[in-house]
Parts: sequence; C-alpha cells; structure tokens
Amino acid sequence: MKVGRPGVLSLAFLTLLLPLHAQSLKNYRRALPQDVLSGKLADSHHLGDYVVNGKLTLGLRDAILLALENNSNVRVEETQIENQRMSVLGAYAPFDALLQGMLNVNRYSTPGYTALQGVGQSSASTLNSLSQIGQISYSQTFSTGTNFQATVSSNKNSTNSSFLFYNPFYSSDIELQFTQPLLRGAGRFANLAPIIIARRELSESEESFQAEVSNTILQVVQQYWGAVQAQGNLDVSRQSMKLAQSSYDRDKKALSLGALPPLDIYRSESELAARRVDIIQAQSNLVQADDALRLIIGADQDAQWRSLPLVLTENPVPQGELESVNADAELAEALARRPEIAMYEDALEADHLSIRLAHNQLRPNLSLQGFYQTSGLGGNQYNLTTGQLISTGGFNSSFGQVFGFDFPGYGATLNLQFPFRNHQAEAALGNALVAQSHDRYSSRQIREQITRDVADAVVQLNQAKLALEAAKSSYGLAQKSLQADQQKYELGAETIFFVLDSQSRLAQAESVLLQTEVSYQVALASLNWATGDNLSPWSIQIRDLSR
Repeated sequence: MKVGRPGVLSLAFLTLLLPLHAQSLKNYRRALPQDVLSGKLADSHHLGDYVVNGKLTLGLRDAILLALENNSNVRVEETQIENQRMSVLGAYAPFDALLQGMLNVNRYSTPGYTALQGVGQSSASTLNSLSQIGQISYSQTFSTGTNFQATVSSNKNSTNSSFLFYNPFYSSDIELQFTQPLLRGAGRFANLAPIIIARRELSESEESFQAEVSNTILQVVQQYWGAVQAQGNLDVSRQSMKLAQSSYDRDKKALSLGALPPLDIYRSESELAARRVDIIQAQSNLVQADDALRLIIGADQDAQWRSLPLVLTENPVPQGELESVNADAELAEALARRPEIAMYEDALEADHLSIRLAHNQLRPNLSLQGFYQTSGLGGNQYNLTTGQLISTGGFNSSFGQVFGFDFPGYGATLNLQFPFRNHQAEAALGNALVAQSHDRYSSRQIREQITRDVADAVVQLNQAKLALEAAKSSYGLAQKSLQADQQKYELGAETIFFVLDSQSRLAQAESVLLQTEVSYQVALASLNWATGDNLSPWSIQIRDLSR
C-alpha cells in the first residue's frame, strides 16, 4: 500500500490544473456576432428612425452614426477583428484536453496441432478464444509544457484451453504518464507565447478598426458638407435666377413701353438663359453629392431608402469664435492618441515575443518522461491438476488489485535530441528579426506621416479662417454693389449690363462664402482626424461600435 502515493498525487495534480485551464477557453459562438453566425448580411439599421414626412432628415451626427452602423467598409474592417478573435481561440489548441475510448472484441478458432494447446491430442480438436478489450485515456498539455496522460484499460479473455488456471481471466491496469520539456518548449513563456502574440495581433486589428472608423467619420463629414454646399449652391442659383427674371421682366415691360431699344432686351434674356444652365448644373451636382452621402451611410442598400429625398439640417455657419490652434500641442496630442501609433507598438511587442520564441526553438530538445502504473488480475480460478473450480472472480477482483496498488510499475526516461543545424528554427528567427525591422521602419514612417497630417490640418484650418473672413467681406460688398447699380439703373445712370454683372458677382460671392464656411467645418474635422480625436466631438465610444 506504500506505493499508492504516486498515483494519488498525480491524480490530485491533474484535478488542480484542470479548472485553471478550463477558465482560459472561450466558445466560438460567444465570440462571434449574431449576423456572422446566421450567415446573412445585416439589414440597414435605424434609417427609418430619421424619416420625417417622407424625407430622410439628418444632422451630421445622425449621418455619422448611420455610416458606422451600415457602411460596408466599416463592416469589412470589423471582420478582421472577428478573424483575429478566432486566431486567439485557435492558439489555445495545444492545451485542449483529449478523451479517447476504445472497445475491441475478437474471436478466433484454431485447429489443434499440439498437446501444448490444452485442447486434446486429436487433430479434430479446436482451440477457441475470445478477447474483449476496453480502454479509456485522457491527455492534456499544460502551460508549463507538461503533457499528462492517464489510461484505464481492462481485458477479458476466455478460451477452451485447459492450461489456464484463470478462465475467463480479467486483466486491468491504470497508467499515469508525463513528459516535461527541459530546454526547448520548457516553461510558461514558450508555451503561452503563441497566445500572447495572437492577443497582440487582436489589439492590432482593433486599433486598425479604430483608424478605419476615424477615416470613415472624416469621409462622412466631407460628404455631408459637400451635400450641404451643393444644396446651397442650388439655392444661390435659384435666387440669382429670380433676380435675372426680375430684370428681364422689367426690361420687357420697358421695351413694350418704348423706353428700351429693341436690341438691349437680348442682354437680360441671354443672362436669364445662362442662369437656367447654372441651375441645371447645380441640380446635377446636388444629385451626385446626395448619392455619395447615401452610399457612405448605407441608404443605397435598399430601394426603400434609396428613393427618399435627403434633408440636411446642419448650418455650415460657424458658431461662436473661430478655433485657434497650437501646432506643437496638436502634434503632441496626435502622437499620443492616433490608433496607428498603438497599432505599431503592439506589432513591435509581438515581434519581440516572436524573437524570444524563435530563440527557444533553437535549443536542444531535452525532455524527462515518467510513468506509474498499477495492475490487477481476476477471473474464475481452476486447479490444473483436478480441473476443479477453486474460486470465482471478474472485473471487481481485477480492479480491486489495481486500486490496492499491489502490483505497481514505475520508471523515468531522459531523452535528448541535439540537432547540429536547425534550418527551420533559424529561418523562423530570421523572419522574426526581419518583421521587427519592418515594423520599426513602419512605425517611424507613420510618425512622419502623422506629423505631416497635423501640419497640413493646421495650415488648412488657418487658411479656412482667413478665407472665411475675406468671403464675408466680399459678400457684403457685393450686396452693396448690387444695390448701388440697381439704383443707378433705375435713375438711368447705368445700363442693364452693370446690374446683371453685379447680380452675377453677388451670386459668386455667396457661393464662395458658402464654400469657405464648408471648408472651415471640414478643416475642423480634418484637424480632429489628424490628432486622433475624431470620436469625442460626436460622443461616440469605439467599444459601442463593435458588434
């Protein structure tokens, strides 16, 4: 009974480690969103919430939320996160427990050819045997690299041979085995490194998704204000058309009264025709701008939403004082917040882990193996001299001996494999070093690009502010110029040419003012994008976007 302790200790060790490993596993169904599991594309979300009087009525934040919910580019980028989550799940595969079972039944009949078979001394005798084998084994590898295997087996054999004093006889045994790497693959790091690397790569995919979200927000802002500008240009063209129509009606009336030479009517008439062309062009531009906005917010995915006219409620006129920025402060914020920076930091950390793992794989393969087993035998026992049944037994008696630890066996083996060259491990180390160098240069490259992005955004915002002030002044002067020319024309001091020209200049000044207002709004969004602060102005959390 003394030798029972190793078996008991091994079973206790297994019992302790099983719950620790089980906690680290995840079910793939819990890790995937419902639309992936269903195999169907998700419908456009929440568009119906913005339909007012048969029109799709949107503020800028509404358009951003719809784009982040429905835009195909965002959804495609999000699948990279799902793929990487499955890679993390797959990295646990070496630690999956395995339970195996086997049941084997064999019956044989052999013609007698010797008295040693125990079936008589006649050639007509037959040796019959029946073998029934059952076996269950459990194996698992743990984070230290230790592989543990437990096997329970039992064998029942019966025969008509008279030379067996157990017939049928039952043999049973329990065997516990372990293998522990001592150099290559030894320790928690060597075994958990693939999981840690996969988690780093998951973080990379999440940061790449955040960058795609930021890019999409900037695109939505640009498309939204582009559509607002197109609508404003159409309104300006229509107002200009009204002024030209009024001038034409006045000239036509003057012509009928004989106060205007017949040839002078053509000037106002041609200007009226030209402004009709401007309206047609503005309408075409508005249709294109609206379609571009529908595409990015997912309103083109269903004919039900595609046919609805758009009503954009945002006013491009800046509210309050214009933004003032400090280039150095904005650059510092960008380097701290841009997701691309964190993405390459994770990539470099994964490269470092890959290099450490590759060095581990260059080591010799030294392992320690050990086993402990206990056996038992049972069955009906006969006296071979008289053929009399002495005692009966079966599985119970054989397993009684097994768990009595009366017939133990144990041993240990030290294995060493020492390759003179390991080209595969050397190549893996070389690839890891190259990947690290690539990511270092890429990290420096993205920092350079971010520095350029911030500088361009600051210049764009400052230019937009100056252009906006100049456009306001130009528009005010154009209004006064038209009023002056209109009064001079009514007094007969000027011809209709000057009035029409002032109308055109006013329309142009109004369009330029609208353009500078839109450019200022886009410049603000571009600065937020360049500094990595493209979510907070719209009260959006990145964790709320992933399904």
